[in-house]
Amino acid sequence: MAVPALPAGRMTLRSTLTSPFGRKVRMAAAVLGLSGNIDLIPADTRDADDDLRLQNPLGKIPCLMLADGTILYDSRVILEFLDGLTGGGQLVPRAGLARFRALTRATLADGIADAALLMVYEGRFRDEGQPVSRSWLAHQRGKIERGLTGLAADLPDTQVTDGVSISLACALGYLDWREPVAWREPFPAVADWLDRFAAAEPAFAATARPEGTPR
Repeated sequence: MAVPALPAGRMTLRSTLTSPFGRKVRMAAAVLGLSGNIDLIPADTRDADDDLRLQNPLGKIPCLMLADGTILYDSRVILEFLDGLTGGGQLVPRAGLARFRALTRATLADGIADAALLMVYEGRFRDEGQPVSRSWLAHQRGKIERGLTGLAADLPDTQVTDGVSISLACALGYLDWREPVAWREPFPAVADWLDRFAAAEPAFAATARPEGTPR
């Protein structure tokens, strides 16, 4: 596929191949035909010397740098920007209540991924010898379970790839990999949704973390 000429020119994405939020951006770019316009530069959020902290003062990924020096973050902002580059309305409705309903559902899916990340970080940032915070893990687990319950009642169409389905698929893909909670058996409708969506949308497999990536 020829790379389209866009007003934004070539873009640089600071992220990793394991971030669920970076995966959202990579999936969106693939669906919109923009992957060829974006160069991925890995970022290390724990490295104080990584210039990611100059690009995004929060030191978080993903972070999209445009040719004119503009820098965009977080994933929700970047998805809206990419959608707009290709005319808008494909990932997020342009206006009306449908737009805000979609943004709310995508935010709920993002919250699941965020809670899963915080469960992982509990172990990653805990000082040696410090006990596990069971209350913190339970707090985040509750967010994930409530989020899945809410989304199970209103799952996206598996044949439509938009901001909601991308956000949900990336969150669930992260749960499958990191396994902070056992979610498939308690939420069979959601598990079935992910399996059917993955079969229908090639960009999901195309943006998966490299095989063998350690948890």
